[in-house]
Amino acid sequence: MIDQSSPFGSLREQLLDAAETFAGGPVEVAGILSGMVDDVDRALREELEIFPVCHHSPASALAMVRRLREKQPKVIYLELCEDLQPLLTELRNCKLPVAVQAFATDLDGFPKSWAPLSVVAPITEASAEYQAIAYALETPGVELVLVDRSTDHVFQWAPEKEAKPKPDEGAGLHGDAVGVEIGDLRPRFAELEEHLLHHGKVRHWSEWWDQYVEQPLSGADYDTYRQVMVLIGSLFRRLRPEGDARLSVDEDRERYMWTRMREHLAASGADPADCLYVCGAFHAASRVEQFGLRSTATFEISPRTGTKWLYGLIPSSHSAIEAQFGLAPGSVSIAAATWNKALTRSKLTPFRLAGQKGSAGKGSKRHAKLPPPAPQGEVADKLTGFLSRPPALDPLDEAELLGWSVDIVRLARRNGYLASTADAIAVYETSILLAGMRNRARPTPYDFQDAAVTCIEKDVVPGRRDVRRLCEILLGGDKIGEVGYDALPPLARDVYDRLAPLGLDLSKRTIQRALLDFTAEPELRPCSDVLWMLRYLLPSDAVRPIMGERRLGERSVQESWDLAIGKYQRSIIELGYEGVTVEQVLEQRLRRSVWDPKATASVVLAAVEDAILFLGSRRFADELGERAVELLAAERSVDDAPDVLRRIRRLLAHYRATEPELPAWCEKFVTSGYAHYCTLLPTAFVDDDTGVRQVGAMLGFLFHMESLALALGCDRAQLELAVQQSHPESPAKVALLWAAQHQLGLLPPAELRSRCDELLANPLVIPSFPQYVIGFVQALEPVPALSGFVVEVISKAFGRLPDSVLLPWLPKLITALRDGAAELMPMLVREAGRTFPGSLTAVDSWVPPWTARPKPAAPAAAPVAGGPVAELLRAHPAACDAVAGVLGCSGEWLAPGEGAAPGADPRVAALLAAHPESALAVAGLLG
Repeated sequence: MIDQSSPFGSLREQLLDAAETFAGGPVEVAGILSGMVDDVDRALREELEIFPVCHHSPASALAMVRRLREKQPKVIYLELCEDLQPLLTELRNCKLPVAVQAFATDLDGFPKSWAPLSVVAPITEASAEYQAIAYALETPGVELVLVDRSTDHVFQWAPEKEAKPKPDEGAGLHGDAVGVEIGDLRPRFAELEEHLLHHGKVRHWSEWWDQYVEQPLSGADYDTYRQVMVLIGSLFRRLRPEGDARLSVDEDRERYMWTRMREHLAASGADPADCLYVCGAFHAASRVEQFGLRSTATFEISPRTGTKWLYGLIPSSHSAIEAQFGLAPGSVSIAAATWNKALTRSKLTPFRLAGQKGSAGKGSKRHAKLPPPAPQGEVADKLTGFLSRPPALDPLDEAELLGWSVDIVRLARRNGYLASTADAIAVYETSILLAGMRNRARPTPYDFQDAAVTCIEKDVVPGRRDVRRLCEILLGGDKIGEVGYDALPPLARDVYDRLAPLGLDLSKRTIQRALLDFTAEPELRPCSDVLWMLRYLLPSDAVRPIMGERRLGERSVQESWDLAIGKYQRSIIELGYEGVTVEQVLEQRLRRSVWDPKATASVVLAAVEDAILFLGSRRFADELGERAVELLAAERSVDDAPDVLRRIRRLLAHYRATEPELPAWCEKFVTSGYAHYCTLLPTAFVDDDTGVRQVGAMLGFLFHMESLALALGCDRAQLELAVQQSHPESPAKVALLWAAQHQLGLLPPAELRSRCDELLANPLVIPSFPQYVIGFVQALEPVPALSGFVVEVISKAFGRLPDSVLLPWLPKLITALRDGAAELMPMLVREAGRTFPGSLTAVDSWVPPWTARPKPAAPAAAPVAGGPVAELLRAHPAACDAVAGVLGCSGEWLAPGEGAAPGADPRVAALLAAHPESALAVAGLLG
């Protein structure tokens, strides 16, 4: 209850009478109205002056500038996570907006699934918080104290379902970080918000707030501003639904802040009259028992967890703030434009940090002497007058609206719209018309946006941007902040320094092309190394190679890169939370990936390859290789066999080309893999969950690594036993087994060909014949020599089977080959090119090489050589004897005159008749 001496007693009585008159008797609304007045009176009577603010509100920032110049406090308590205070001095090196960030990857006390944890607090110039920070840091003798819960408590107190929010695509520069809301004023009662928007004739909450709070309070005196903000905070607080989980967290925050402020006052001995408490209007109307300096209620603050938090500044933007805090698109840009216009109109000089980038000349001079502080007067009732009289409406600023209309038409034409001067006039008149329909004397930026969309867009968007977005650009655009070099973590500064030889301005957010010619400029090699590591660590668009590649055994002579490092500055800053250099971060990530519980041998082999390519560390690669051996021996699945085979073959080829001997882990991997796959082979052949591609990769490992494995002590009998113990049932795996038996010499080529001919002759097997073909194609991995036989099998099928049989399973065959054996098809195509004739005219006379030819009849008697050639050879027998010895031939010389006449050998005649092309070619050469 408010005593009679309260300045708000008359207002309270008026509200109670109005509630009783309109409701016909005492109802719940009377308690709400009187309670709101109680909250205002309580906040204003508090010994410690409370300054209520709203998140990124120009009206709050203007009131803050005025109050700081009048009161000149010695201590400012600010609602912001207390462990973020050391970062605030780094704001001097940044271009606003930026966000203060706390980041943690190694969690102790939180579920591992929450990692990484991130908290951001965005700061813009048009905010009361920044004005308070700039005043405190630039004014000698002023102490700034952050009193809100620590970032560790943010997650301690958060419900588990809300602790790790889903990333919002619009959050952009903030990603999936948790946003710290300073002065969040928005009703958590959907029906109330809908009612306010409907009767206010606005589309969203940001427009309602600008129209009915920002504009009336931008020119109000401090007492009026303060009382109205507390009243609004009290209204939204009292209308919050009962049992709201967020209310209990907010109340704990209030207990936390009041406890910290009392502790600081007791320790420092500061006079409360020289202090200012800056908090959200919602918290200014707090009703917790710890409220006020005179309260004796205690609040036990829980200790922080063992989580190690890292701190830094990241770039922010208007759109990122809007997306993270649920504001309408363009509202923060409009607020910034309103702030600049209000400064010009009121001739106020805002506070700025010395050395702050951007909008130079608007800040206060660092050594400017402030006027003597004004004495604090008695609290007077300003609410009654503010609520009883209509707001003072600003007159129409024709010059401003006309400039907007002309500029939007010019901007629309640049973006492909067929806009003209007539459209500028239409936008001007429509803006005034819409403002009149909405009971506004002066069109707001939102009225202007609606008018521009109506008059210019005309239901078609031919350009890259729509008109609403063009209006946001015109009114200020999506301003994006930048963290200065001195405020960057050591890793980010190291990246900038190492890329300096490229001669590019890496702070730009545009895409820049970097050309590296190592022949002419070999000193750019280190830049290339950094870029490839950043390519691995950063998002794909941050560092993108256009020309050049880095693979084992290959190094490009020239490289071309598209760099957008300025756009992805946040990602580089967060790398700095993981280490001091990119090499350290890369090594940590590789080590983390191989020791992950879900890591497999293929994952570790990929890490080994990356360690060789990017780090060039033999020690680290050997360490990862030992882990690969360990994981391969422990695997009970062969799902990754194709990837394992591809990577280990590439690594072995690299080591054989660059090292005098193979590393010890490679030898262990081969021997362990040989025994491991021999053991799993019989099971994999009959397991339905194991695909034919995986079995083919297992056989490929066994056959390709066989010589090395046998040299290292493995037994080939183990492989033969494994193949003999395999009894597959699926056609594709049966074909693989036949190929393996053929490779081991257990199945001669004639028998293999006979089995395939039997399959084609069996009508019951024809429907499943494509599966046999797929198995034979997969067999090209372990047995490449079968490529000719596979061409033969497919050719026989297409040659013998009728169209009524081929057409039903042909699409299935093509799809299966494309999906399961795409990497093997080039080998098959090359073999087919060598087998089939090269011209269309030769097809008719072409005889397949696998077609059986009749054998020539054996001669009745051995041929007898004669003629000049025979005489020459007899004259010099040593040459023939030497050739016969090399070829391993034995024979005796015939006596002169023995045998038949020359050319009587029927085998020579048959050979020349079967292949006349050779004789004709020789005749052509001889003329």
